[in-house]
Amino acid sequence: QVQLVESGGGLVHPGGSLRLSCAASGFTLDYHSIGWFRQAPGKEREGVSCISSDGVALYADSVKGRFTISRDNAKNTVYLQMNSLKLEDTAIYSCARAGRTCHTPHNLWGQGTQVTVSS
Repeated sequence: QVQLVESGGGLVHPGGSLRLSCAASGFTLDYHSIGWFRQAPGKEREGVSCISSDGVALYADSVKGRFTISRDNAKNTVYLQMNSLKLEDTAIYSCARAGRTCHTPHNLWGQGTQVTVSS
């Protein structure tokens, strides 16, 4: 079955860290970029980060310097390391598959994982 499955979400205090995983099955990640998106209650979905098939990483200004995206093609998994988390990072985080570069359409989405930052 072709799918993306996110994991690693949870409840964390401000300033804390989480690492999200996006595991692919049914296809190989080698030829795809993977983007991370988030949607907070009452807000539109926004792009957080993306990594291209050759490892070029992009970040939204709101997470630059705090989040790091990486990929392990051998494990068919992309990670999002989130440090110095803020209250406003609370959202459902989803990963999505695109073509080789991050500027191609995303055509496969995971179900999402909840990240809650609360004191």
